[in-house]
Amino acid sequence: MTFQSILDEVRNNLNKVLTEMSITGIDFSVEPAKSGFGDVSSNISFLLAKQLKKSPRDIAQLLSDNYENSQHTLVLKSEAHPSGYLNFFANWEKLNQLILSESNLDTFGFVELGNKSTIVVEHTSVNPNKALHIGHVRNIIIGDTISRILRKADYKVNVLNYIDDSGLQVADILVGFTHFGFAQEPPDGKKFDHYCGDDVYVKTTQKYDEDSSLEEIRKNVLKDLEDETSETAKLADIVTRRVLSNQLETCWNLSVYYDCINFESQIIRSGLWTKIFEKLKEMKLVEFENDGKNAGCWVIRGDGKEEDKIVVRSNGTATYIAKDIPYAAWKLGLLDDPFYYEKYPKDQPNSQKLWQTTLNTNGTKENFSGSKVITVIDSRQARLQKIITQLMGKFKSIPDAYVHLGYESVTLSSETAKTLGLDTDGKQAQMSGRKGLYVSADSVYDLLKERTIQETTKRHPEIDSSEIQQIAHSISVGTLRYEMIKQDLDKIITFDLTKSLSLEGDTAPYIQYSFARASRILEKSQRSPSIDIDFSLLSDKTELNLIKTIGLFGISVRDAANNLSPKVVARYSHDLAVSFNSFYEHTKVLGIGDEKLENARLCLVNSFKTTLEKSLDLLGIVAPNKM
Repeated sequence: MTFQSILDEVRNNLNKVLTEMSITGIDFSVEPAKSGFGDVSSNISFLLAKQLKKSPRDIAQLLSDNYENSQHTLVLKSEAHPSGYLNFFANWEKLNQLILSESNLDTFGFVELGNKSTIVVEHTSVNPNKALHIGHVRNIIIGDTISRILRKADYKVNVLNYIDDSGLQVADILVGFTHFGFAQEPPDGKKFDHYCGDDVYVKTTQKYDEDSSLEEIRKNVLKDLEDETSETAKLADIVTRRVLSNQLETCWNLSVYYDCINFESQIIRSGLWTKIFEKLKEMKLVEFENDGKNAGCWVIRGDGKEEDKIVVRSNGTATYIAKDIPYAAWKLGLLDDPFYYEKYPKDQPNSQKLWQTTLNTNGTKENFSGSKVITVIDSRQARLQKIITQLMGKFKSIPDAYVHLGYESVTLSSETAKTLGLDTDGKQAQMSGRKGLYVSADSVYDLLKERTIQETTKRHPEIDSSEIQQIAHSISVGTLRYEMIKQDLDKIITFDLTKSLSLEGDTAPYIQYSFARASRILEKSQRSPSIDIDFSLLSDKTELNLIKTIGLFGISVRDAANNLSPKVVARYSHDLAVSFNSFYEHTKVLGIGDEKLENARLCLVNSFKTTLEKSLDLLGIVAPNKM
């Protein structure tokens, strides 16, 4: 845990000091210090002020004096700050050796948090009637990054993608194909998912607006979908799986991978709802309405002023939530698994096995449930997710067994919308798949890649086209992924192509460029960096700041995993790049006429490079050696 080692040493010694003072039950903090407060800082003095009836400053001095009598390896000295904080200064020669040595290990940044318990992360879950748009990308990248972070935190993670292949939006494209004459093959050069979303879905829903009598056709198609033997259901299976195949290609291109794909149609036909409905009635979690506007319905009571939620209508049909409840219970392993599993027909590019559910008994039995479930769904579904979360908590008797990880939407800046062919009258573009007002993830990636190829070719005319293509791919994917996770999840993102590609500021290319700089230094040195160095030579302020930032990697991983916050690792990656660039601008590494100092600094550069690579890997970002 590197820098965590000095935090642990300080905490242990402070606890010993408190014991000697006959003080117990003080929950103090020990944290990496802000500038001007040493290397480690604690708020312990403030928590003791009332009990000891002294000022925090005096208490800090008392503790500092007592601390000096304890055995310490990584702390050089303690000091009482005038503000009352108790500060500690590191023995950097020893801490340098600890951090730089551990940073070269494959396990660097790994934290023992999950104890190998299984956790389910469900994300993507885009209706299989259209291509993924830039708004969907935020869901996909949040889910994938959280999965990567949890694995680094010692969890076994099952990543699921739920396919709503029996819902209203699927019915709409089937109406287009079967009643409005749309060809089942797209025009030449157009992906099938783009064709279904841009043409069939949008134009079909427009026809509903023009003629309300068409709603009856829609209802009949939706009803036929429930009968797996119907021609409608068979066509739906062909169409949705073809769209899904294209959607997965987009996800894989963004370095997003899954463990299992679950189909809603199979959940409906599996009988899971019948089992969970009986359990709901038995536990009195649903009630039957005898009168009022919901007469004849089974409902879940709303909290406070919230309206009751209908689960089963008076005609006996289940509502949307009735599909989600059994699925949530299945994910938590609360029901016997009715599914068999077979391998998805296409291989994922990273060679990770991808399974899909089936009701065909020729499949195998697998287990994709977990002791905890995280469902990544946008904040507009908060009410529904709150109900499911409460129900699952009661079923499992664990309050946080089922977690809804919500996030806000993605808009496009007016300039980016204009570049991509949307007229928004100079305003940000709010997307709507039904109205056709959206920009596909594929088109954003293509435009990012095109601009990156132009810039890379200009900077490096000597590089062959295949390498430029690979560099451009890494930067384009990195840019898209970073823009989706660098902000808090409860903030709306306004995506801007030009700003996101900048080599300055809080962008993926800025971070990736620092990696390329480090690669160039190591390449120029023409020697292999070694850990066998004089660590005392690394004493410059920019060197120590970089080493300290490297040492904070594990702490960032723990924080991100505990708070389910990909932003923490994004911010850490940026901070690490900033620290390196400051070092790069102020400290010469090669040609300084001192071989020992050069070797020490090369060791530091290599440590930075390997740590940033690990950090970016948690974000699903690859850093090229040249940019």
